[in-house]
Amino acid sequence: MYASVNHRVLCTIAGIDTTRGAGRDVDLAVFAAFGAEGRAVITATAAQSEDGVHAVTPRPAAAVAAELAAVLSDPTCTALKSGMLATEAIVRAVGAVLGAQKPRPFVVDPVLAAGAGGALLDEAGVEALLQALGPHTTLLTPNLPEAARLLGQSAVDARSAALALHARGWPAVLVKGGHSQAEGAVVDVLATARGSAHFERPRVAGGNVRGTGCALSAAIAAALGAGLPLEDAVRQAGDWLHALLREAHAAGRGTLSPEAVTLPPPRPGE
Repeated sequence: MYASVNHRVLCTIAGIDTTRGAGRDVDLAVFAAFGAEGRAVITATAAQSEDGVHAVTPRPAAAVAAELAAVLSDPTCTALKSGMLATEAIVRAVGAVLGAQKPRPFVVDPVLAAGAGGALLDEAGVEALLQALGPHTTLLTPNLPEAARLLGQSAVDARSAALALHARGWPAVLVKGGHSQAEGAVVDVLATARGSAHFERPRVAGGNVRGTGCALSAAIAAALGAGLPLEDAVRQAGDWLHALLREAHAAGRGTLSPEAVTLPPPRPGE
């Protein structure tokens, strides 16, 4: 059975998406699905529609830092993840707080832009990610466009990007292959100090579903918070998300709204 954190607290450092199709709302729903109590530190509000992001309103970095420190003062908080961080000041404030706290599993989903268009992290923030968050990160989870941007390239494949980002200093990197043009299967690649591991699953037909990156990183954080080793956490979270995408497609959903992720994680093989 998939891991459940059972009376543990998980924290998301993320933005509010006005469509509720990503960000804080999806993260908290995933935490609940894995049996955890969620906490949220809000970084920004994205005025978003199905056409894209119309505006991003960041919160003061000092407020984000104070709220994160308060959440992490709770000893039952076993893991955390970050999503949209919006500005360099927030990136550095989060890193400073984490540096003053006991280490916890930390999954960084580098939300650089919305799938429908619109920047969600300023350029200086992109440049600051590794320096400020790298030392405290358990896993970085970019998709292919995010990995390319972090590497300063126009296009990448999952394996070479995962290995290159790991070589640059990220302790572990999971590059998600959903944006690949390959048909038939999606391959995610995990790079760690032990080498690389591949996770291949059939591509779910029916087009893109928004919010998948948020859901996957939140599910990995939940599994890490329950004590699973990294590779097991990545595999179980990926299997769960794949089942969730099959349900979303069957229901005709184009986004992982909170209502779409409240079911408990399925047993393997379901």
